[in-house]
Amino acid sequence: MKLITFAKFVLFGIDTILFKRKNPIFATMILTDKCNLLCKHCAVNNVHSEIYSYSQIRKDMHTLFAKGVRVLSLSGGEVFLWQDGGKTLHDLVKEAKEIGFPIVTVATNGTFPIDIPEADFILVSLDGGKEIHNLIRGNTFNKIINNIRASKPDKVFVFMTINRLNKAEIPEVCRIAKEEKNIKAVSFNFHTPFPGTEELTLSVSEKEQCCSVISKMIKENFPVSNLETAFKHICHNNFPKPCHQNVVMENGNLLVCNRCIQIDGLCDQCGYFLTAEFTLMFNGNLRVIFDMLRTYLKYV
Repeated sequence: MKLITFAKFVLFGIDTILFKRKNPIFATMILTDKCNLLCKHCAVNNVHSEIYSYSQIRKDMHTLFAKGVRVLSLSGGEVFLWQDGGKTLHDLVKEAKEIGFPIVTVATNGTFPIDIPEADFILVSLDGGKEIHNLIRGNTFNKIINNIRASKPDKVFVFMTINRLNKAEIPEVCRIAKEEKNIKAVSFNFHTPFPGTEELTLSVSEKEQCCSVISKMIKENFPVSNLETAFKHICHNNFPKPCHQNVVMENGNLLVCNRCIQIDGLCDQCGYFLTAEFTLMFNGNLRVIFDMLRTYLKYV
């Protein structure tokens, strides 16, 4: 991250904390709900199998920028399936950069070649070692690892969603993140039980055990980008909600925080580490703020 960009983010944080502002700075933009996989923990893909238009996405980008968003994450479904009128994902990333977003990331399941040099970071889902990952996502592990190895260095973050099927896989994913030279760091989330996936939900004690393992990995210098100071809040789901600094845009519809806000009671089972980290940080939790500065300067 450029120093001037980081300085602007720090000023945004100070302004937000001092004046209790509710302006967004981070946005996830859904390009399509179409996906080439049928992952066991996912309940939001292939609902309509719709690819949103280039004109609508471009309009939504301008809307988000005008609202103050400066970190834009393009997501799906599977983003590499998006195309419209000859436009591809490359064009969308270029468009976002031309609008002025200083940081543009792409979230993918990693089954397509990771070839988006215009993006600042590529977020790739990896849900365990080969056997467990393939149990959850189908026979994709080898393809994903090969695509990561063929990608640009220092751009790839791997994301693992921890659930009852893969909770023992945290050390293995950390090992992969450390040994694969093109992976910058790993970031974890807990499974959020959207309707139809409730059986994968972790108990509080299971979450605490997982966070204890992640803390151990951090102490052993594995590349983990989560903030350890937020773990107890995440396990007990006692962080402030919703996160006004984070929004989701899907086909012209703007949601504060995450898509789970649309389902009664689901926010109380939120598993998104970044949401907890953001709300704690922007509510002035000093331990989380200092942890964020140390961690983000290291990995972002």
